[in-house]
Amino acid sequence: MTNSNQTLYEKYGGFPGVRQVVTDFYERALDNDIVGHFFENVNMARLVDHQTRMIAGLLGGPVEVSETRLADAHAHLNVEHHHFDEIAALLNETLIDAGFERLDRVAAVAAVEARRSIIVKRSRAA
Repeated sequence: MTNSNQTLYEKYGGFPGVRQVVTDFYERALDNDIVGHFFENVNMARLVDHQTRMIAGLLGGPVEVSETRLADAHAHLNVEHHHFDEIAALLNETLIDAGFERLDRVAAVAAVEARRSIIVKRSRAA
């Protein structure tokens, strides 16, 4: 039985569980033709550590997610909506394989989706 006050972070194993999800996610992303190029020449150990903290925070863990740092980290990448869509799809697949229940997956992906405007480049015409 699951405690109704339990965060997704707690429910899915805290930092070790989130780290496994993030590691699996990046294995998929690195092999992906649409988004893999974003991770070329990137220190993946550092990125996995950073992303583990960020996802932990989004799942209710003891980490604050700084939208300013998120924006700064992605500003030079020129991430477009189709890239973001692919990342969200890969995350969803990873969460399925990690055993996340459907509503928990929806909540986790929605937390990432809520940051789309911070990550995706702004059109000059906007």
